[in-house]
Amino acid sequence: MEPLIKISSSDNEIFEDDVNKDGDNTDPIPCQKVTAPILKKVIEWCTHHSPYATPTDEAQDSIPISDADNRKKRTDDIGDWDREFLQVDQETLFELIL
Repeated sequence: MEPLIKISSSDNEIFEDDVNKDGDNTDPIPCQKVTAPILKKVIEWCTHHSPYATPTDEAQDSIPISDADNRKKRTDDIGDWDREFLQVDQETLFELIL
């Protein structure tokens, strides 16, 4: 079984998630400026984009970028999963950014 990491939100909700490194510390990592709903969204995003996540069809929805395009930053090739993830109210979006 993978070791778990514990993270506590500003409203004292504790989240556990698998990590891919050794460690036996079971103390929660405090995130005192992050509420539970925002922390849950951050963990959801990290889990989806983890290199250890199982690839799904949804994860393959990015638009292919040519080598020439790789030289500049692209902002118009957001996949369906990320587009759906960001469909939140403005306050939530600001909290996710900060």
